[in-house]
Amino acid sequence: MNSCLLALAGNQNCGKTTLFNQLTGSNQHVGNFPGVTVEKKEGALLRHPEASLVDLPGIYSLSPYTAEEVVTRDFLLQEHPDAIINIIDATNIERNLYLSLQLMTLRIPMVLALNMMDEVRASGNSIDISGLSRALGVPVVPISASKNEGVAELARTAVRVAKEKQLPEKMDFCSGEVHKAIHAISHLIEDQAAKAGYPTRFAATKLVEGDQPTMEALHITENQRHIVSHVVEDMEQALGTDREAALADMRYQFIEQVCRDCVVKHQESREQIRSEKIDRVLTHRVWGIPIFLGIMLVIFWLTFSVLGGPLQEWTEMGIGAFSHWVSGLMESASVSPALRSLVIDGVFAGVGSVLSFLPLIVLLFFFLSLLEDSGYMARVAFVMDKPLRRLGLSGRSFVPMLIGFGCSVPAIMSTRTLSSERDRKMTILLTPFMSCSAKLPIYGMITAAFFPRSGGIVMMGIYLIGVAVAILSGLLLKNTVFQGKPVPFVMELPAYRIPSPKTVGLLMWEKAKDFIRKAFTVIFVATIVIWFLQSFSWGFTMVEDSSQSILASIGSVLAPLFVPLGFSDWRATSALITGITAKEAVVSTLSILTGAAGDAQLSAALAAMFTPASSFAFLVFTVLYMPCVAAFAASKRELGSWRAALFTAAYQTGAAYLTGLAVYQIARLFI
Repeated sequence: MNSCLLALAGNQNCGKTTLFNQLTGSNQHVGNFPGVTVEKKEGALLRHPEASLVDLPGIYSLSPYTAEEVVTRDFLLQEHPDAIINIIDATNIERNLYLSLQLMTLRIPMVLALNMMDEVRASGNSIDISGLSRALGVPVVPISASKNEGVAELARTAVRVAKEKQLPEKMDFCSGEVHKAIHAISHLIEDQAAKAGYPTRFAATKLVEGDQPTMEALHITENQRHIVSHVVEDMEQALGTDREAALADMRYQFIEQVCRDCVVKHQESREQIRSEKIDRVLTHRVWGIPIFLGIMLVIFWLTFSVLGGPLQEWTEMGIGAFSHWVSGLMESASVSPALRSLVIDGVFAGVGSVLSFLPLIVLLFFFLSLLEDSGYMARVAFVMDKPLRRLGLSGRSFVPMLIGFGCSVPAIMSTRTLSSERDRKMTILLTPFMSCSAKLPIYGMITAAFFPRSGGIVMMGIYLIGVAVAILSGLLLKNTVFQGKPVPFVMELPAYRIPSPKTVGLLMWEKAKDFIRKAFTVIFVATIVIWFLQSFSWGFTMVEDSSQSILASIGSVLAPLFVPLGFSDWRATSALITGITAKEAVVSTLSILTGAAGDAQLSAALAAMFTPASSFAFLVFTVLYMPCVAAFAASKRELGSWRAALFTAAYQTGAAYLTGLAVYQIARLFI
């Protein structure tokens, strides 16, 4: 059975990742805002095991301005897929076809997936599928990815096109001066294009655009560069416009003619009309940000007070009962005290204390996935563009920061979508100030011990402090380390849609699975190490008093540094050290070191270590200081050097210390 490789390409927010999930059955995260798909994902086609599908980053053109476009373009040119599935939004067909025309010049078999046809029909509009296929010279399949309509037919068509090597019909839709320029350059570089494996028309068009990677790939000589330059100058002078505008006009003239012949549009879709009405409120230039903050406050209130509190208590009771049962079994089996201490005081106290916060994680991401899948989060990025520009960033930087509320690692990786190197480095430094989900157990621990009646307000305050520090850091850095101007921000706002239960459920399952996996890997290992360090002295003899342990001696060295922040207990500083491995380890460390069995005992132990003011300073420090080792490694990988990564970690920790100091000095006046 011959295997075939299919590539899934399309604009952002056209339902590409949803279609990928339907075609492959893969549990991929579906996001309704740009930047989710940073790297390609691959899966076998359902009912066609011989075919594999690669999900490429969402792009608007094949010009390599962003990392997304580079990934997609390099894959198509270098990996030579057997066919391309080009998904387009049927409700916005004119703009989506702009990329389609570029893909067709690659001379790769292609099928057009016309998505969201259910919305087109519901609005009383129509598209002549056969006419569109004839006009473009490629098969066209109408689908609705979210409802799994037409997806099986699309898969069959894509596999057939790939196996039969059915190339798009050659179309010469350029005319006039653009036609002359492209054809003149085509004759000039025909042999070099063939040698490099580039389709001649694609290569010629890219040279008209002034595309440097194409010039390098074709080994264009200096003499040829002069010829190309003169041809393009003649075209620009004749048309009275620049090269990019000339090519865009050429493509859109053809697209407009195709749409006049094949698309009947009586009105905007109901989703678009509804979205415009909602946006008058949610993207209001004055009320947009306060509304967003209000929505987040309600989410925190529901998560940490109304729904999350009881669920967490039930989870803790279950873990406590299981721990007590295991302890009884071990005691009846005459297991050695050291091993019993490791299992009960180490593993169950550490891992169990972290697992009790699982309901909070699931609840929070349930609400966030509703906002994301509805299309609201894309609006937040739009609303945040203006304030971010004052920090020297564009609204596009808000996407990694938003992802940072889930986990810093994918957030840092998603900065690859930023076209400006300056914006990218600055965003990597600021993103860890956003409160990732790994810090939620710490918040829950402190609020339960010191602020049980105002958990939602405290949580909102912590999140806002992280954002405020990011703002102040941006103002400082844009005039010092990262001087320059942010790149323009262009983003299409998707229509508001009812969140998919499948998508929401998948995201909740992914977060729960990741949290449990971390609890039984990183946290599990960390709790064993912590138990060992707090149970043995430097002479490797078991101690009864943990203040005589190895961990106590290490924590005591750093403890004086935190006196200005209101806490100096070696157990608190030890927890901060272990928190570098994973932020959840802060909770497991304190649970082990205090010997607490359950939240009630832990809260009592914390009350002896902190005052309300110093506990809040401790909380602020844990939010802001350097992220976990996984996020640090991601920063090093994206920044390209240890020096840059160490600078970001040092800056974040320094900002955490100064902010914690200021918070403690202010808080003790009021608390």
